[in-house]
Amino acid sequence: MEETPTGATAPPRPLRGFHPPIEPYETGLLDVGDGQRIYWECCGNPRGVPAVFVHGGPGGGCGPDHRRLFDPERYRIILFDQRGCGRSLPRAREPGTDLSTNTTWALVADMERLRERLGVRAWLVFGGSWGSTLSLAYAQTHPERVLALVLRGVFTLSRRELEWFYEGAGADMIHPDEWEAFVAAAGEGVGPGGFIERYHELLTSPDPAVHGPAAIAWTTWEAATSTLLRDQPHVDEARDLSWALDFARIENHFFRHAGWMEDGALIRGARVLVEHGIAGVIVQGRYDVVCPMGTAWALHRAWPQAELHITPASGHAYDEPETLDRLIGATDRLALDLVRGGASW
Repeated sequence: MEETPTGATAPPRPLRGFHPPIEPYETGLLDVGDGQRIYWECCGNPRGVPAVFVHGGPGGGCGPDHRRLFDPERYRIILFDQRGCGRSLPRAREPGTDLSTNTTWALVADMERLRERLGVRAWLVFGGSWGSTLSLAYAQTHPERVLALVLRGVFTLSRRELEWFYEGAGADMIHPDEWEAFVAAAGEGVGPGGFIERYHELLTSPDPAVHGPAAIAWTTWEAATSTLLRDQPHVDEARDLSWALDFARIENHFFRHAGWMEDGALIRGARVLVEHGIAGVIVQGRYDVVCPMGTAWALHRAWPQAELHITPASGHAYDEPETLDRLIGATDRLALDLVRGGASW
């Protein structure tokens, strides 16, 4: 770990930043059934180590900087937008969009279809926040397809995690000003334990005057609490109505159903990672309010062969300097380790 439980830190050194900007050499829309078409792209070295980036949210979509988490000389970088968001179709923002087929296990199946479409035998799986949830669900379902895991801001959709951030059971005490706005947008008569359900009612209203402000309140609460120091441009981006509708509707849909998983299932399922000898790196901000460090700690205890790097001056965002440094370091090293170890893909 980069930071010990006593607070001692590693010697200072220059922090690593993003790899250079790159563009895809191949893109497509994959028909995965249920009327869904999933956007995907490949970047970097077509003969490199395959690495699939699993974005957060759910509903966040991928962006150009996500490509830059991997060395383009060493990796075949695969990005995809999950159902209902980004460049995938149809979008959750569209009136009448049916989210009933957008589930954790549908997304796991989509990843397998994409892997087969691209002719990949096994790949490195990289996911942060909700992306870590989906990455764990995928790896525990298809361990033979995973070369290694890189996880950031670990989230397992447990009842405790949801209540902490969305139901007034912890995060509200750290950001009471932002929480007050989230509560106000929910309307009167809602108490702890009722906010996810109330926002479901608001977000599924056909009235733009109802679902629009609710979507922006939902995304603003998360964006305003995602960094150790407030990132106002990020908060402003989260208030874009089109993006906010996709994000809030999908995220609330998943959280309302607890990801269609039993409470604590992904921590218990870490035994699959141990049994299959899957290597991993976990990068966790010490002051992550959105996905508190206790979950990453529990995962590391259940999956001890994974390295745990605690970044001592970071919150939740992947591009905070210390977190980005550890993520780039992890992908750079794993590319070398997999090649030297004779991994096949």
